[in-house]
Amino acid sequence: MGRPLDGITVVSLEHAIAAPFCTRQLADLGARVIKVERPGAGDFARGYDQRAQGLSSHFVWVNRSKESVTLDLKQPEAMQVLRELVAGADVLVQNLAPGAAARMGLSFDALAEAHPRLIVCDISGYGNDGPYRDKKAYDLLIQSEAGFLSVTGTPGEPCKSGNSIADIAAGMYAHTGILAALLQRQQTGRGSHIDVSMLEALGEWMGFPMYYAYGGAEPPPRNGAAHATIYPYGPFEAGDGKTVMLGLQNEREWKLFCEKVLLQPALAADPRFDANAKRNANRAALRPLILEAFGALTAEQVIARLEEAQIANAHVNTVGEVWNHPQLRARERFVPVDSPAGPLQALLPPGVNNSFDYRMDAVPEVGEHTHAILRQLGRDDAAIEALRRQGAV
Repeated sequence: MGRPLDGITVVSLEHAIAAPFCTRQLADLGARVIKVERPGAGDFARGYDQRAQGLSSHFVWVNRSKESVTLDLKQPEAMQVLRELVAGADVLVQNLAPGAAARMGLSFDALAEAHPRLIVCDISGYGNDGPYRDKKAYDLLIQSEAGFLSVTGTPGEPCKSGNSIADIAAGMYAHTGILAALLQRQQTGRGSHIDVSMLEALGEWMGFPMYYAYGGAEPPPRNGAAHATIYPYGPFEAGDGKTVMLGLQNEREWKLFCEKVLLQPALAADPRFDANAKRNANRAALRPLILEAFGALTAEQVIARLEEAQIANAHVNTVGEVWNHPQLRARERFVPVDSPAGPLQALLPPGVNNSFDYRMDAVPEVGEHTHAILRQLGRDDAAIEALRRQGAV
């Protein structure tokens, strides 16, 4: 079956996570993604670690289904190749250092007249203007600037997200912005410019705590893995030393929790706990009562009681256990993809669609497709070898 982005060509000057995550999702939907890398080492994310059968965990995650071409963009011959690639592209994505693409003549303004249907997506830390435009931006720094660290962690210490949440947010908004621009181009016949900043993307995801602190109000406190304002909602240890995650959302569930899980129905009407605001304020008194009840049970017994009471709950899994999660396995969400290190398991993109299958092609070697792409652009073998000798590709 055909895919939604079949026939769409994306050229990406990308590294690290934000732009590669965006373009991998475009590739999932059928787009041809040509990834421009530096000759030799390629995308520096290839060297972050060697945890995926000798390959970088970051790189494997966000770079399947792409074609890799190596170009030394400091050389005129390589820039000429890039200009030819852009001329045949529908989308140009870049997350180079601030101002680098514009200095190479690859800004939307520089390209729009010659390529009126081209969509240009710039991904940066802070956006294409403003006082922070030229400031270096990495994921943890944006987590800090966006206030994320102020609401994540324990009362005594802030904590970063365990994954690259600012990069992921920016990549998601770049992805959806490009899809919207492609739809708009169908109506207008013209491309557009998309300026995505990591700060604004993560700022959007901070909407609840920002409104909670609206007008100078007290912000939500850091409470580790527990919810900052709803209680009980978080991790509780059972008698076997394992932890159960549970969450109550309303007073009806609180009564069921007391009756069927704690086996203390009278506790539901205790004036210290008979509304969420009171439970939240009196956590220090309520938590020991819950732990005492759970202490006589294993984690699985606690979960069984929570299930019977229809109280939301979850196992506290390690990332290693997610590879064998029974729900993901039952839905056959893992498939093999090829790589320079051999087949690797990959999680299918979220969203089962009955009209097409996601593209799940190989993770490329550095420059694996350089020769084929140059041939497509009209270079013969002698010309390609000359480019290689001078280090342009």
